[in-house]
Amino acid sequence: MIKTIHLHLVSHASGELVEMLARNAVAHLDGVDVERHLWKMVRHLGQLPEILAEIAETRGYVIHSVTASDIRERLEQGCEQLQVPFLFTLEPLITNLSEHFEVPVRFRASSLDRIDDDYYQRVEAMKYTLSHDDGQATHELDNADVILVGVSRATKTPTCMYLASRGVKAANVPLVPGVPLPGGLEGNKSLFAVGLTINPTRLAAVRKARLKALKQTEQTDYDDIDSLRKEVREARRLFGRNGWPVIDVTDRSIEQVTNMIIDMLRKRAQTTLDVPADPDNP
Repeated sequence: MIKTIHLHLVSHASGELVEMLARNAVAHLDGVDVERHLWKMVRHLGQLPEILAEIAETRGYVIHSVTASDIRERLEQGCEQLQVPFLFTLEPLITNLSEHFEVPVRFRASSLDRIDDDYYQRVEAMKYTLSHDDGQATHELDNADVILVGVSRATKTPTCMYLASRGVKAANVPLVPGVPLPGGLEGNKSLFAVGLTINPTRLAAVRKARLKALKQTEQTDYDDIDSLRKEVREARRLFGRNGWPVIDVTDRSIEQVTNMIIDMLRKRAQTTLDVPADPDNP
């Protein structure tokens, strides 16, 4: 049986090094079909939200050769928070050479690209979104441009990452049966929350795949279809009580959902919110 694996290859240059290492390593794995996601010339922080969004969506393993300290730190921090493993390809060699020849290691401290307001907005959005993923730091939700609320595996995290790549500070709050929402979220008209819903059958398939990836085989309500129907139904009732707009993500791509939320933000702010334009979706 062929297993599909995702490799995210991130390079500050042409990508030849990470591609070569990945190709040679995978050649020794049996029964795998590899989907490669390659990003070349990653040289400024503003590129990371889009990369992390795809990593969040497809999971897998990250191999990178980024030496700029600020970019490397943010990339690896993002992978850690998404619980996706990563490897800095040069580290073992650099460390061994440094120790052997007794010379210090000196990485380039920062990227030297053009910095403008759009750059800072995207970087700040990325930092906020990473630190407010999956119900973290809920006492700071007042600073969010949008808060995504939904059941587990309703694409909240990858959607937030794509929003961050557009300069939107997005937080997300999971709906867990028996666990109350953070105080101050319900009934707070000053916050902008969007409910994400999904077809229970589709949700069951996604959760089963998640459990399989985690090698968990015990029976739980997590992927039980009757329990999921109840979860989704209760979530929609919650959205309705609070008057939150709802997006069904079942048959929509992350990019489509992102654009719908940005349209909502623009209308809410009466076109005054400074959201960077997407060249592919003007």
